[in-house]
Amino acid sequence: MVDRSFSDATLAGLYDALNPWGPSEDFYLGLVMSAQSVLDVGCGTGALLGRARGAGHRGRLCGLDPAAAMLVQARRRRPDVEWVLGDFRSHRWQGAFDLVVMTGHAFQVLLEDAELRTCLAGVREALADGGRFVFETRNPAARAWESWTPDRVREVPHVDGGAVRVRHEVEPPVTGDRVTFTETFTSPAWEHPRVSRSTLRFLAPEALTRFLTEAGLRVAEQYGDWGRAPLTPTSPEIITVSDVAPGPGSP
Repeated sequence: MVDRSFSDATLAGLYDALNPWGPSEDFYLGLVMSAQSVLDVGCGTGALLGRARGAGHRGRLCGLDPAAAMLVQARRRRPDVEWVLGDFRSHRWQGAFDLVVMTGHAFQVLLEDAELRTCLAGVREALADGGRFVFETRNPAARAWESWTPDRVREVPHVDGGAVRVRHEVEPPVTGDRVTFTETFTSPAWEHPRVSRSTLRFLAPEALTRFLTEAGLRVAEQYGDWGRAPLTPTSPEIITVSDVAPGPGSP
């Protein structure tokens, strides 16, 4: 099920203001501009592919997302990009893309092993020979969720001329590799707050490598931040560049 923060049309309209362009988008944009065909899994409002097309990318750009409200924003942004509603359970491609990306920590919404394996199998199938799959997850060792507290309120402008205030609260206890939290959106223009409940999975590097290997992918590079610093136990991110593992007898 898609979280309310993505499925609610009003909240989807706030996404770009809450998640402005930054170093992570610059990192991915460079990869996209150097690839002929790109699939963005969990593309959201389409900021990355929209920017690439606007910067002159002439190849195939395809965004896949299960939230219709997010794709409404994407289609408004760039109707000349291919936007597809669904996921790898409903859509598959065979060797169609040089690059597959999952940005915005979208990989962390894959909570169950079976769900994760379905996604990685779809990625592997979609990659052309020599293609790469690039994604990021928050490093569990950095314990980012400890800063998601109700006292840290963000405020963004709204189309009605007012403002929307957003606060986060983690549901205790945090056990295993899953963190559940709520996002509460309030505005003077609304009669009631809008509340979205989400769960993210925080996988360690060893677990990521295991799932990728199982899917026929191999880790080519891993970074700990958007400046391509080496991955360390205290790095905030696990940024993984993977490619297709060679078959038996391959060099």
